[in-house]
Amino acid sequence: MKYSMAGLLLALPLSALAAEPVAQAAAAPVVGSGVGGQLTQLVLGLLLVVGLIFVLAWLMRRVQGIGPGNAQVIELVGSRALGPRDRLVLVQVGEEQILLGITPGRITPLHVLKTPVNVDQSQPATPEFAQRLMELLGKDQKDKK
Repeated sequence: MKYSMAGLLLALPLSALAAEPVAQAAAAPVVGSGVGGQLTQLVLGLLLVVGLIFVLAWLMRRVQGIGPGNAQVIELVGSRALGPRDRLVLVQVGEEQILLGITPGRITPLHVLKTPVNVDQSQPATPEFAQRLMELLGKDQKDKK
């Protein structure tokens, strides 16, 4: 009997201590637990993440322009579609111009030009689709100026 009474006395304070945090948690007021508070927190978090994405995209564009090797060595002089997936492309590398055939699985050099083709840079290049669309809408390129 002595041992059971001692065990009972030791277990009593532990059970009282175990019940104490439950009573404290029930008595503590919960701030912002309503649906409105949760929704506000969700929207603010979403806006923070979207804003962070835009800031990082802007920063990446700025950083790409900085540093050595930013000069363009290879320039696209012209391009012509031959089909839905095939193209002819004229590129300039240094002083040489190379005509390339581009298909979905291969890029083939077709010809190295002996004399470079001079492209008039004063007129803005308008893609054929945009030019046709402007004609169909009744607007001439001269009306834009």
